[in-house]
Amino acid sequence: MDVFWTLPPVTRTITAAAVVVSALGYANIIDLMRFVFVSQYVFTTRMAPQVWRLVTGFFITKKGMAIALDPYFFYQYGSGLERESSRFSQPGDFFVYTAFVGSLIAVLAGYFLSAYTFLPALTLAYAYTYAQDNPTRQVSFFILTFDAKYLPLALLFLTLIMENTDAALAQATGLIAAHLYDFLTRIWPTFGGGTNYITTPAAVKRWFGGGPGTAQARGYGFAQAPRAAADTSAAGRTTGASTGPQWGPGRRLGE
Repeated sequence: MDVFWTLPPVTRTITAAAVVVSALGYANIIDLMRFVFVSQYVFTTRMAPQVWRLVTGFFITKKGMAIALDPYFFYQYGSGLERESSRFSQPGDFFVYTAFVGSLIAVLAGYFLSAYTFLPALTLAYAYTYAQDNPTRQVSFFILTFDAKYLPLALLFLTLIMENTDAALAQATGLIAAHLYDFLTRIWPTFGGGTNYITTPAAVKRWFGGGPGTAQARGYGFAQAPRAAADTSAAGRTTGASTGPQWGPGRRLGE
């Protein structure tokens, strides 16, 4: 358990949930129909919307070897991003990224394509962003080794030949979601002069331990959260440091 809590928090939570929920479901201990995404049960006014399906749809793998392979691929690329990517340098950034792409996947794959589960699409989103960060890094895919920039295509091709076109289309929504995130947060602000509106709220940063002055370990070093202005001024009063002139009480010569 000590090792588990040292793993990247977002990736470890989804991976563990996917393994537990899927294993219990395929062992007939729980009913997976209460966890899969069904748009008629979520987007409805005739009954209380079962909004938990928006989340639990990411916790279900396919049968057979997929119970092991789906969480493996998901954790491999998700943990690589959460630990090493400079895009997610502050606490909570990766959570916001996952929430954004996950929401778009649920709408595109669940509502428009009538998909019931979303873990392959989220895995592809992670793989796409990972490939954008590390295009020339060598990755192993079963018995093949190639540049990471080809990884999303390899995952899509595998789904196409092992399942069907509908499954590949549903998985491709992860690529669309990840590319839109990249466009809105990097391409448009950097090259188009636009504004990045997808930022991490302060409450989310605090939730992930991002208080002022805390350092977050990254694959390339440490990211230091800036201290608030109030903290700086308080430190100045404590140590005696000041930015302006200071005058003593004043005494006559000889006193």
